[in-house]
Amino acid sequence: MDVDTRLLRYFAAVAEEGSLTRAARRLFVSQPALTKQIRSLETGLGVELFTRSRSGMALTEAGRTLAEQAPELLAACDRALRETKGAASRAARVLRVGFLASAANEATQDIIAGFGRRRPGWRVEMRQAAWSNPTAGLVDGEVEVALLRLPFPGAGALRAEVLLTEERRVALPAAHPLAGHDRIDFRELRDEPFVAAPAETGRWRDYWLAADERGGVPPRIGAVTDQPDAWLQAIANGYGIALAPESAARFYARPGVVYRPVTGVAPSRVAVVWPPAADTDPVVQDFVRCCREAVGGAAGGRGGPAEEAPRGGPEPGPG
Repeated sequence: MDVDTRLLRYFAAVAEEGSLTRAARRLFVSQPALTKQIRSLETGLGVELFTRSRSGMALTEAGRTLAEQAPELLAACDRALRETKGAASRAARVLRVGFLASAANEATQDIIAGFGRRRPGWRVEMRQAAWSNPTAGLVDGEVEVALLRLPFPGAGALRAEVLLTEERRVALPAAHPLAGHDRIDFRELRDEPFVAAPAETGRWRDYWLAADERGGVPPRIGAVTDQPDAWLQAIANGYGIALAPESAARFYARPGVVYRPVTGVAPSRVAVVWPPAADTDPVVQDFVRCCREAVGGAAGGRGGPAEEAPRGGPEPGPG
């Protein structure tokens, strides 16, 4: 049979997670839909890939064989699609840049202008992504480079160079008892309901819930949103509070929402991020140079893995 790569990705996720529930969350699909797709793959291949039990999904011998081959097959497919899309962009002299919310803040326009001077005749196509896609399409090959918040899931497989560092703020409903304070200690906020990103975003969501600074106090989730406008509306409606970069007060001012300095949480970092394959791509590297120049960074050198980028850059809310 001709195997749909989507089915192969579903299979690989279940094989890695060992659980339909966890794999469904990771893939942003319902568990019944995922179960149906795995059954469809097994029927098409004529083999049983998993044995099911209350403890989870265990690979059969046939399943282990496919699990060993699947990553290479999917990587080859992704590479082919990425190179095809990249070739189309090159032919049109377009560099696709992913971003979330405010990208690199006020430096964004300087970056694009600098790239235009360095690459006359080229155009930067900025593609905004939802918070449920914290790499803004970089992992999927939808863009060649991105301006992102650290940390994010899968960052260790990508290059990153931190451009900006800024303190975080807390966004509160204007009627909140703490809204009149000049500065708030995060310990005063740990029991508050928070407006959060989708659970599937993993470390991204945890960072904006200040999971590492909670002292073991689990977060209360008052609302889940995927876009800045919905995030702001949920806060204004009193469904919860949220951490945000300092710049959110400039880019996302809204009646009914106030931003206050918060102590006891790490700062936020914005980085320019690209795949290792683009280390030798002159167009992507020109964009990286323009990012450095726009923020006054020193030129030269390759970015390291995004997980290891120095502490250093915003977007409202969960990113």
